[in-house]
Amino acid sequence: MNAILSVIRNNKAIFVANDGRLLKKCLLGFLILSFAFQSNDLGDIVRNVLVEAYLQVSVFVGFTLFIFIGLDSLTKFDVENFLSKTKKLHIPIATVLGALPGCGGAIIVVTQFIQGRISFGALVAVLTSTMGDAAFLLLSQEPSTGILVFIITCVTGIVTGYLIDLFHRQNFQELQKNFKIEFEKISKTFVSRFNIFWVIIFIPGFCVGLLTAFRVNLDDYFFISDFNIVESIGSIGAIISIFMWTLNPLSDFQCSTEKTRNLLSRVIDTTNFVTTWVVCGFLFFELLIYFTEVDLMSFFNIWSAFVPLIAILFGFIPGCGPQIVVTTFYLNGYIPLSAELGNAISNDGDALFPAIALAPKSAILATLYSGIPAVIVAYSYLLLFEI
Repeated sequence: MNAILSVIRNNKAIFVANDGRLLKKCLLGFLILSFAFQSNDLGDIVRNVLVEAYLQVSVFVGFTLFIFIGLDSLTKFDVENFLSKTKKLHIPIATVLGALPGCGGAIIVVTQFIQGRISFGALVAVLTSTMGDAAFLLLSQEPSTGILVFIITCVTGIVTGYLIDLFHRQNFQELQKNFKIEFEKISKTFVSRFNIFWVIIFIPGFCVGLLTAFRVNLDDYFFISDFNIVESIGSIGAIISIFMWTLNPLSDFQCSTEKTRNLLSRVIDTTNFVTTWVVCGFLFFELLIYFTEVDLMSFFNIWSAFVPLIAILFGFIPGCGPQIVVTTFYLNGYIPLSAELGNAISNDGDALFPAIALAPKSAILATLYSGIPAVIVAYSYLLLFEI
């Protein structure tokens, strides 16, 4: 604890930089962790959430990230050069890049639009198809559903992109030829020294999560007197993840997109970000049930006709965090697949941040346009398969 306080005192400027981003993260992280150490019903709820979030979600997200980021690091594919050589295929290429898990592909397409290299239809297509970091969560928990969503969002993005270009052509270009994304230069962070502890707990955590997914009752093998090894692994893993996210001065946007750091740091930072938001999502409905005794399943069933619309409106919120919460609701059975589809199409992930900053007119119009196919697809699926 003294070491942590010393770091805070010596790096006060980092805590208050960027509108106090790190300070806000610290407040959220330490609020969650403080409840976890309470010895009352609230503490039990938080601890159970930490175990479930880590062993049922985080370990699989981390494994999926190792695969995708590893492939990205090995291939060294130059997307910008590829786009410049395939002008007639910009819309389908932009759509597929957006549909890939994470926000990196979508952000590249946004920067190409800002520089005038692709059409407005391609921008709408990529914002329509992208799910951001919520895709990692969906693929890790329900791979078949993740592939289905990938196919539907790709088809929707391509059709929408071509239709938009028929109407707008190049009328909505807000060009900045010399634009380049610049991140704050932080070569090494305080939390990177904890990477080894993250890996040490992740390996047994992934094994436990995998066995649990196959319905193996681990309590028969790993319960020793009053000490539950499985719960201990889940709790420690979640606490380390939230702790590292809390004290990481890099923005969640940078963690997901900046490629100069090593593979392990990119995987760990992104997994920690997803873990924290999954915990927040779990806590939201667990505490809502605890304090109000409301039956969320019955509530959503009564208002089932409006659930897809609410999920679509949620998608207009910039960033991946809120969308991870929506996906968490779907994975826990509180909202139907139609709502998840609507949110997947309407949400723009972190790609909306540079778009709003540098081409606000185009960004706002593009994200509003993505809401139209979101409504059509979500309610078509609802009427055809869920009613």
